[in-house]
Amino acid sequence: MDINSIRQALEHNKTPFYHYDLTLLNKTLEYIKKESELYSYHVHYALKANSDNQVLKMIKEYNLGADCVSGNEISKAVETGFESNKIVFAGVGKTDQEIETALEKNIFCFNCESIAEINVIQEIAKKKKKTARIAIRINPNVVANTHHYITTGIEENKFGINKNDLDDVIKTIQSSDSIILVGLHFHIGSQISDLAVYKNLCVRVNEFQNWFEQKNISLSHINVGGGLGINYSEPLQEPISDFKNYFKLFKDHLELRPNQELHFELGRSIVGQCGTLVSKVLYLKKGIKTEFAIIDAGMTELIRPALYQATHQIINISSEEKNYQNYDVVGPICESSDCFGKQVNLPQTKRGDYIAILSCGAYGQVMASQYNLRPLVSVVYSNNTIS
Repeated sequence: MDINSIRQALEHNKTPFYHYDLTLLNKTLEYIKKESELYSYHVHYALKANSDNQVLKMIKEYNLGADCVSGNEISKAVETGFESNKIVFAGVGKTDQEIETALEKNIFCFNCESIAEINVIQEIAKKKKKTARIAIRINPNVVANTHHYITTGIEENKFGINKNDLDDVIKTIQSSDSIILVGLHFHIGSQISDLAVYKNLCVRVNEFQNWFEQKNISLSHINVGGGLGINYSEPLQEPISDFKNYFKLFKDHLELRPNQELHFELGRSIVGQCGTLVSKVLYLKKGIKTEFAIIDAGMTELIRPALYQATHQIINISSEEKNYQNYDVVGPICESSDCFGKQVNLPQTKRGDYIAILSCGAYGQVMASQYNLRPLVSVVYSNNTIS
C-alpha cells in the first residue's frame, strides 16, 4: 500500500475509490518472472481476478499469457495485447458464441470440463473448419483447505472431470476429427496458503500422467492452475507471495515428461496486494454492545466479506489518536451482510476520517455492482492517473 500516493489521491478524488500500487505490482511481476524462468515455466494471468486496463497492460509487458473464463475476457486479453497463442479458456458453461470467439482468435487451448462440452467444441470447430486444441480438466480429489465456495478440485463438484469418466472422455476425443488433445488441466481451489497442498496435487498429477502414458497418449503440457494465496492478515509484512518455494515445489515433486511444458494460472497472488479500497467515515453509531463505524464504501464495491466471510486488514489513515477501540466497520447498503469487519481495533475514529481496506486488488473492483443504484467507483493509480 502506497500511503503517500493514497493521501495525494484524496486531495482530488471523492471516496470511495480503488487505489492500485503499480510499483508493488511491478515488483511482484519481476519476482514471478525471475522464479518461473528458472524452470522455463509458463504463467498465465487469470483475468477474473482483476481486468482493469492499466493493470492488464502492466502484466502483459512481462510476457505472461492469459487465463480466461468468458468470451469477453478473451477479447479483452487480445485487445490489451496478450498473444492469442498464450490464452487458455476455462469454464464449465462456455456458450457457443464464446467457443466461436476462441476459435476465431486461435487461442492456445480450451480447458474442457465435460464430455458434453467436448462434443459441442467438436461440432463448432468442424463447422468453422478449425482444429481445437483442448486439455482435459481433471478433478484430482485434493482438498485445498480453503473456503468451500472456492474449493474446486474435489470429486463432487461442478468443475472438471472425474477419473471414472476418463475412458469415455478418451473415446469421445478419439472419435472427434476437429479436436486434438494437448494437455491436462488441474485447479484445486483459491487462496491456498499451505504449500503442502500443492505437493499432494503433484502426487495426483504424476498418477494421471502414468495412466495416460499406459494408454500411449502423449501430452505436450500440464496445467496445474493457480490458487496461491496472499497474506490478508499482515499484508504490509508480506506484500508478495512466496513464489520461490511455490515454483520450486513443482520442480521437486512433479514428474514432467521430456519436452513437456508446465503451465500455471495465477491471479490473486499477482494483483491481490496492490489494490486498496479507500473510503470515508460517514457516521459513528453506538449500539448496545457495539460501536459502528459506517463508511461510504459498501458490499457493492467489495463483496468478498459478505459473500464468503473474507477478512481484510482495515486501517484508519487519518487518525493520530493513541487511544484504540473496537468498531464494527460497515457500509451503507440495505443488507445486514454489508459488513467489512467486526470488532476491528482502530485508533479512536471520527466522522470524516479516511479508512483503507487493504488487499483488494483481486476480486474487488472486478466484482463490483450497482445494487441500490450506486455508481461504479473511480480508480486511481500510484502514478496519479485516474480512470
